[in-house]
Amino acid sequence: MSGRFVRASKYRHVFGKSTRKEFCYDNLRISRNAWDTNLVKANPEYLSVNWEASGGGAFAVIPLGEKGKVPDVIPLFRGHTATVLDTDWNPFNDRLIASASEDGKVMIWEVPQGFTLFTDAEEPADVSPVAKFVGHSRKVGQVLFNPAAENILASASGDLSIKIWDVGAGSAALALKHPDIVQSLSWNATGTMLVTTSRDKKLRVWDVRQERPAHEGPGHEGAKNSRTVWLGEQNRFATTGFSKMSDRQLALWEPGNNTPIGGFTILDSISGVCMPFWDDSCNCLYLAGKGDGNIRYFEYANDKFEFLSEYKSVDPQRGIAFVPKRGVNVHENEVMRAYKTVNDAYIEPISFTVPRRAETFQSDIYPPTSGSKPGVSASDWLAGKSGLPPKIDFESIYEGNAPIELPADYKPPVSTPAPAPVSKPTPKKEPEPEPTPAAARLPPTAKEQNRSMAAIASKYDDDEEAEGEEDETSSFEEISKPTQRSAMPTRSEPKPASPTKTTSAPLPKAASPLKSPTYASTPTSAGPTSAPSSSSAGGPGVASTLEQIKQMLEMQINMISAQGQQISHLTSEVDSLKKRVGSGSQDQSERIRQLELELEEMRS
Repeated sequence: MSGRFVRASKYRHVFGKSTRKEFCYDNLRISRNAWDTNLVKANPEYLSVNWEASGGGAFAVIPLGEKGKVPDVIPLFRGHTATVLDTDWNPFNDRLIASASEDGKVMIWEVPQGFTLFTDAEEPADVSPVAKFVGHSRKVGQVLFNPAAENILASASGDLSIKIWDVGAGSAALALKHPDIVQSLSWNATGTMLVTTSRDKKLRVWDVRQERPAHEGPGHEGAKNSRTVWLGEQNRFATTGFSKMSDRQLALWEPGNNTPIGGFTILDSISGVCMPFWDDSCNCLYLAGKGDGNIRYFEYANDKFEFLSEYKSVDPQRGIAFVPKRGVNVHENEVMRAYKTVNDAYIEPISFTVPRRAETFQSDIYPPTSGSKPGVSASDWLAGKSGLPPKIDFESIYEGNAPIELPADYKPPVSTPAPAPVSKPTPKKEPEPEPTPAAARLPPTAKEQNRSMAAIASKYDDDEEAEGEEDETSSFEEISKPTQRSAMPTRSEPKPASPTKTTSAPLPKAASPLKSPTYASTPTSAGPTSAPSSSSAGGPGVASTLEQIKQMLEMQINMISAQGQQISHLTSEVDSLKKRVGSGSQDQSERIRQLELELEEMRS
């Protein structure tokens, strides 16, 4: 039998839930610049938006708690002299953000304490940068903080270079010479390797501190932009791009190989760039397309991406951001949350949730994730050290306490089955007596059985009072006396009782006519309560009577079986004669009638 097998996964039923308009961030002026960027970035406290501003470049920071319609005039983060192209939040300081602009500068900003969009001032004061990095000669298109080292920032520019900045020292510590314009970049979990995609359709994996590519190979063949994301602690990275026929593709790569694992997977034929996002704790990949409202999500398992589901919306997105895993709502079983732009006018939160009925902490869908403390300092990282940031336990967050830190290499304990209890030695049972086979002779007729059963019934009628006295001191199970005894066929010769039995089983239920019943012997050690019964005067007589009844039942079952076979034989004979004869002679019809009468008599 053929069937459809469904792969088991904790995240198979994850679904995306949209937000009502009143709980979105409305009245925004999102940048309409054509540069291929995500436009928005998010952390557990704030949301940054590339702003459509006059008189130089600016971006806005929106506290996540201030939902609804924002004021017409809000405090902006101004300092660039051209359009802001990209921003990125510091993973270890939720109030520190970096920005890149067409003016070729990289700036560092700090969100003021108690920052809010709702102020009483007619013209709110703008926020100024705390640091400016000058080193690129052309526009800077991407900025990205190191996920493991503190205050290490990468910036990619149109001058065909990637600079690694030490934010604390305020200088460029390393520089990577790139042969073409960088389209996207992504760090690995330890912050030692960097993967890039570029306009020359090649993938490069950089050994950053050696300032050289460790591997270079072909990527997607299409002319449109491609994106990449490193799969966290896995030694793999994923890319999205286009084929020569402009089909959107997804590929999984191992550093050092020129061909993707399992080849290129075609997603669809939509023209928008696919933006990938990785959830390291759940091993899930989210793909959001520019110009369409769909968000696909996959689970990485066995070196391939298993499709889970897809969030569909009629509202297309130009930009989207995913909050870090430590910012999800564990009370709602939320595993990821996205913020997407809609019509360049408002931002809509989308919550990805695992449906569960239990109202307790779901530890299986919340493994430990990276916390807010770096693995190494900037100076140690530049000196050649590396390490993963400490992880945090979600259960402490669920209980409303401060996050409990766990080692970077912590793995959830594997639940082991409880040890099986030591089985007590069972006492040896005496061999059960084998049932006596039925005599190999013809079964008795119904009249003989009726006569012998009537004799047995009259014997019981005479000794009712004596049996009542014996039952009071006997350990046999009490059985209610039937109101009227029915005559049962039995053999006339009784069988002697077994001398080793001290207790006997109750009367068995009527069995199927085609299956002979079997009886389990009871243990010989009856305990203290069975001692009086064995010494009672009527014990052997009752036991012999029960043995006679058992024999009667066995004989009756054999007789019914033989009669059933005879009935089936007569039935088949009648049917065959009817088919052969049809409308035959009178003698044949009488023979058929006679057989039918015999059959009815046998059935009755």
